[in-house]
Amino acid sequence: MVMWVFGYGSLIWKAGFNFDERVVGFIKDYRRVFYQGSTDHRGTPEFPGRTVTLEPAEGEVCWGAAYKISKKEDQEIALEHLEVREKQYDKKAYLDFFTEPTATTPALSGVMVYIASPDKKRNVNYLGPASIEDIAKQIVEAKGPSGPNREYLFKLEEALLQIGYKDKHVLDLANEVRRIISERDMELTAL
Repeated sequence: MVMWVFGYGSLIWKAGFNFDERVVGFIKDYRRVFYQGSTDHRGTPEFPGRTVTLEPAEGEVCWGAAYKISKKEDQEIALEHLEVREKQYDKKAYLDFFTEPTATTPALSGVMVYIASPDKKRNVNYLGPASIEDIAKQIVEAKGPSGPNREYLFKLEEALLQIGYKDKHVLDLANEVRRIISERDMELTAL
């Protein structure tokens, strides 16, 4: 039995497991949002970073990459890796995956995706919506064992552009983070 995993955040540029094939495409009726707190990778419990999760959004699409894992041993290792890496994501969904914008039939069905739900009882790190400015300020300041939160944002922006997709939420955030950094740099040079 073949396993497929859909990545819409760091999995797009860094799978971290063996796979047989990587296919660029999207899932329907979800959008990518920086609503999940990261206390283990891009932030700390004292100052969480923000990473992406999915929220239902009828009519919208979320682009990313699906990874095909065929060998049983590779599947077990991938799942072990993902269960640790995605441990703050409390929900797994099995969704349809599309590769053509006009397609009505999915290219793949039952593609596994990790989602951080807004249920605070099951997901204590869910931060939820905030203004672009507030999310950007948090991303500028946060850093964790995997590096600065802004690096995650910029790598996601770059990975999405490489697959030919411009995500407005990601672009708006990246531009706001760059604006804040530039403003701070100008203040420091003025001193």
